[in-house]
Amino acid sequence: MRIKSDWSRQEDFSSRFLFFLLAICLVFFLLLCRLWFLQMISSEKFDELSHKNRTRHLPVSAPRGPIYDRDGVLLVGNRPAFSISVMRQDVDDPENLLDRLSLYVDEEPELLYERWKAGRRHPVYRPVSLAHDVDRSVLERVLENSYDLSGILPEVQPTRFFPFGAMASHMFGTLGEVGGEELRSGKYRAGEYLGRSGIEKAYEDYLRGTEGVRRVEVDARGKELRQWELEAPHPGQKIFLTLFKEMQLTTEQAFGEQVGAAVALDVRTGAVLALVNSPRFDPGLFARGIGSKEWKDLISDPMKPLQDRALKGQYPPGSTFKPVVVLAALEAGEASAATVVNCDGSMRLGDREFRCWKKTGHGITNLKKAMRESCDIWFYEVGLLLGIDRISEMARSLGLGEKTGITISGESSGLVPSRSWKKKRYGAPWYRGETLNASIGQGFLLATPLQLGVMTAAIANGGKVMKPVLVQRIEDWSGNVLFQQEPQMVREVPLTPGHVQTVNRAMVAVVNESHGSGWRSRLKKVVVAGKTGTAQVVRLKDEDEGDESGDENIPYKFRDHALFIAYAPADAPEVAVVVIVEHGGGGGRTAAPIAQKMLQAYFDHKQELLAPSDPASEVR
Repeated sequence: MRIKSDWSRQEDFSSRFLFFLLAICLVFFLLLCRLWFLQMISSEKFDELSHKNRTRHLPVSAPRGPIYDRDGVLLVGNRPAFSISVMRQDVDDPENLLDRLSLYVDEEPELLYERWKAGRRHPVYRPVSLAHDVDRSVLERVLENSYDLSGILPEVQPTRFFPFGAMASHMFGTLGEVGGEELRSGKYRAGEYLGRSGIEKAYEDYLRGTEGVRRVEVDARGKELRQWELEAPHPGQKIFLTLFKEMQLTTEQAFGEQVGAAVALDVRTGAVLALVNSPRFDPGLFARGIGSKEWKDLISDPMKPLQDRALKGQYPPGSTFKPVVVLAALEAGEASAATVVNCDGSMRLGDREFRCWKKTGHGITNLKKAMRESCDIWFYEVGLLLGIDRISEMARSLGLGEKTGITISGESSGLVPSRSWKKKRYGAPWYRGETLNASIGQGFLLATPLQLGVMTAAIANGGKVMKPVLVQRIEDWSGNVLFQQEPQMVREVPLTPGHVQTVNRAMVAVVNESHGSGWRSRLKKVVVAGKTGTAQVVRLKDEDEGDESGDENIPYKFRDHALFIAYAPADAPEVAVVVIVEHGGGGGRTAAPIAQKMLQAYFDHKQELLAPSDPASEVR
């Protein structure tokens, strides 16, 4: 066996050592190259990743634009509210987290998880709102247990504030949390609120502001350490309404517990001065996110507080329709101020008897007396001479039977019947008895309070049918006018001025002469022209429209609706009002007093504006 020499063994060791040395040098060289690559070539990239890992770009909600009345009184504003959100990128076990969070925010875990799922449509670095407008005590509980709630982010967000409570709640409308379509559009993020009805919906693009961004540094658990930068949000634009706050409040208070609606319009421009629904609801419930119990209470309320009666309620106009019949008869030459009918309490047509509301009759009755005392027999006779089609033509020309075009969506169109309509709808001919019903505002006729307001204003101004205007102007925060609403005339009905004056004198008599059914709407210093109405619900009432006895013995749901239309001053009309009290009985008894308070509020305010600002000027 050949034994290696010491020299060869040393030579083998040296070669192996050299190999390992070179290998180690190569490894270190590669490490140095990698370090150089990371430090020199990729430093910006990894610095950016590191920055993102410890930085959050948190959206800052923008306040919605404020809403003011015609005089600049704030009607809808904003207040700060606490919200609980979550950063999804900091959550490993969402179900466990949401179960724990539900114990502190008094929300069902299922509801929190639904909001979590809705937020998955957005990037993980955007916070998802889980609980909105929580109490301070809730916020404190969450903060005290934040060590156990990784990813939870308390926020302060602007929430709608209503200085006058439920005033004009249907007109302002509701807010609702964004859903599927809005989230998919990319315009909104989960947890945001947008307008669902009323002005909030119609002017969403103006009212919604532009959200800002807050850049903060966080620790490994996602807890905020410090704020680096703030990009302030831009609030929504300012909206100034045509609404007159004092008139709106006065009307709502005048309704009390009664159910119904009222409208006030400027007869010259169509500006909406008051738009009242009774009962009202608290719009703040929707601004903060309405709970299931609160929602069930609202929709199960027999008085239906969510129903917008002013725009969507359709009622038989009753005797408030009689001025339309008079105008149609005067323009057609079928009647004049001297036309006389003998009312003995009823008239027969075929085998049917049609009664006047006054069983004993009104005796010899001319046009003025027929309007003043609301004699049905006079209108039966004149209605037969006219026929339904000429009555319908005048009604439609004055704004009934079609939507008014107000910017708030969802209004009803009402109904004005005709021969062709009935043939198309029912496949049946029109009967003369149906003309009698239409002549006193009953039968198929239906109108919304707003339509009756447009009709009344058109009668007052001599035939100009104006589109109801609710928004006066929209301004940005620098005072620049972005939108200015000008009066819009839908059409001008060619009414003979003398005929308009005849109707005017008759409506003045309704309010201001003895036996007038609308005397409860009188004002001391202003002459009011008006017309009462009683819309039958299930049966013909025999009581007088001005009967003080009331309907206490009749079940509420079977009582007639009470209506009243009016305008003032009678010689130079400025304002028209309509009041409908559901199941209120006679229009002169329950609706006219509300109209009186509306008109009084309008003229009191006008007097205040005309009063000298310097008391000393009165003695100069």
